[in-house]
Amino acid sequence: MKVILLVSSLDCGGAERVASTLCNAWAARGDSVTLISTFSGGGDSFYALHKGVDLLYLSEMIGNTKSKGKQYISRFRQLRRLIRKTKPDVVISFLPNVNIAALAATAFSGVPCIVCERSDPSVTPIGWTWRTACGLLYRYADLVLVQTKAVATSIHQVYGGLKRVSSAPNPLPGDLLHWQASGSGSGRKTLLSLGRLSSEKRIDLIIETFAQLAPKYPDWDLHIYGDGPQRSELHVRIVDLDLEERVFLLGSTIEPWRVMAEADVFVMASRYEGFPNALLEAMGVGLPCVTTDCPSGPREISCDGNDALLIRMEDREDLCNALTRLMSDPILRQELGHKARAAVVARYALESVLKVWDEKFALVGVRI
Repeated sequence: MKVILLVSSLDCGGAERVASTLCNAWAARGDSVTLISTFSGGGDSFYALHKGVDLLYLSEMIGNTKSKGKQYISRFRQLRRLIRKTKPDVVISFLPNVNIAALAATAFSGVPCIVCERSDPSVTPIGWTWRTACGLLYRYADLVLVQTKAVATSIHQVYGGLKRVSSAPNPLPGDLLHWQASGSGSGRKTLLSLGRLSSEKRIDLIIETFAQLAPKYPDWDLHIYGDGPQRSELHVRIVDLDLEERVFLLGSTIEPWRVMAEADVFVMASRYEGFPNALLEAMGVGLPCVTTDCPSGPREISCDGNDALLIRMEDREDLCNALTRLMSDPILRQELGHKARAAVVARYALESVLKVWDEKFALVGVRI
């Protein structure tokens, strides 16, 4: 199989991690794989790539121009030429802006195009321009691929006339299975939050809830990994609550699984998600997890709350009660962590997800 996969950038985001994982797996089994960064500059991929993955940056292929409009046009033309020249069996794209470019570039080429939504369009804010463009062009995709069954249903309320919609979850990275949560032992215990520091993640709610619990659990600290627009605001809130010795903003990490393995409980309080990699990977490491029942992903990943504690969104009391259960009960933490690891490894191991992708390729007429 000859596949082209398009992403906006090759930075440290979740979509980039999944794209890299899939490309590496396809290349390892002998497929011809080209990974193209459409909107970012050149350089190295944040995530390691298999030697069989051909990495291209459109920016490096068109040269420099000061006009953004001319850049977009030049990149689109270059992408269309690449598709015509290489004649792949399928083009896959991630994220709305890249999806639009992929659909336009494959138009009338005879090459099947699979566009992947990495969020839940029914709740995720998106600009009017991109929303309109998606509404106009998604109907021409051979397959619109989302990450959960819930989004596969709700997306029809956002975009009409879709030809074919299906779902495929994110895979657990294979290297993650070398890590297993061991906790902090007899030392200080860690409540872990890992994600972008932006309003939809409700890190503020986690901090304020921890402030309620901190006096009762003096041996626990809150470690927050990630970066984003709310960092300064969250720092001020930590200072106001006099928690500078208990709550730590630790920035981004290139070793998320080590961080997870050394923690004791993972917490996520998001208003919405697409398919939360941090939750999936924390469970895969064997960390007991508390997560909001937000659209979309947590309910499906946790098997309706059987494999993680599922709480109501924006409910401080519910969050406080769930954290109290885990912070006060080491046996429950161990049992829930073991259960979470077994469940997600069985359902989201890379080999299982690759089989799902092969089924999707068959839907659009691609032979493996």
